[in-house]
Amino acid sequence: MVTIESLSAIYSGKKVFITGHTGFKGAWLMALLHTLGASVKGYALPPSYADGLFDSLAPLKMGESEFGDIRNRDQISASLCSYQPDFVFHLAAQPLVRSSYEKPTETFDINVTGTASVLEAVHRLSGPCTVVVVTTDKVYHNKEQHILYREDDPLGGYDPYSASKACSEILVEAFRSSFFNPTEIDRHHKCIATARAGNVIGGGDWSKDRIVPDIVRSLQANQTIEVRNPKAVRPWQHVLEPLLGYLSLAARLKLAPFEYSKAYNFGPQPEDHLTVRELVETAIDAWGLGNWQDASNQDQPHEAGLLKLSIERAIQELKWKPKLQAAEAIRWTIEWYKQPHQHRSNFTINQIHEYLSL
Repeated sequence: MVTIESLSAIYSGKKVFITGHTGFKGAWLMALLHTLGASVKGYALPPSYADGLFDSLAPLKMGESEFGDIRNRDQISASLCSYQPDFVFHLAAQPLVRSSYEKPTETFDINVTGTASVLEAVHRLSGPCTVVVVTTDKVYHNKEQHILYREDDPLGGYDPYSASKACSEILVEAFRSSFFNPTEIDRHHKCIATARAGNVIGGGDWSKDRIVPDIVRSLQANQTIEVRNPKAVRPWQHVLEPLLGYLSLAARLKLAPFEYSKAYNFGPQPEDHLTVRELVETAIDAWGLGNWQDASNQDQPHEAGLLKLSIERAIQELKWKPKLQAAEAIRWTIEWYKQPHQHRSNFTINQIHEYLSL
């Protein structure tokens, strides 16, 4: 079982480099690593929205921060090489399906070329380094059937975002074979794996066209929540669930590169996949008031209606498993948004401690 003691033993005093630390998941990861005693440096564009988790945590001074584009090869290389991290977690991305329809070329550029820039910079590091590249559950060729996708299933992607992340997986495999081959670890001292997480929720996300921020904005304004795909099924999970998985993966990868240099899914238990409608109604119940209406539109961009993940590999090999049921994850998320702005940083740390104690 993964414990706070075992993770602290791995990460306390270690240097960890995070791309995308100004985003939702990146800011939570920075806070989690700070709690475990790591020295953290983040590299990302400035926050894309105000009042998010990164801004809320700023007073706690959790690590170094450098603003830059991952496609800027010289800057990302200089940043990495000057820091000489023990671990790299690559989260920076264009993460939105609907935005990928509006900016497909930019989506591929950021998610594929940007990832190549980061891995090329890792290749230039003089010291050993363990790398986890975060992609998505949407990398699979989705047949929209009631099946649990496993890590060895075919990759694909209907929309530009999903396809770009599938391309990133192929890119990682190429870098692993060419530069970070586990059979030659004694020569290059680098190892790399990918992490595919389901739909992540939690406090501090204000992204456009994401269901939880849309819910909260409507509730705060006392407006009816408009729901695009109420029947869609997703593997919802609190953000701390996959982040603990990423840390567990990196810890084992460092110790046994040949065994763990591959992809891992992180999501809820199979019985805990919820429809969007169930998510919305649970959120309204946690908020204490509100209502919603079906805003489905046949002319809107395609989004998958059914997606489920198998997490057996992570359970069996990493000894990781979800701690929160989906309903609990939704309530934890809504409680964060109900906090006054000045209390959110401490509330975040308290949620991390409570989660790690489960």
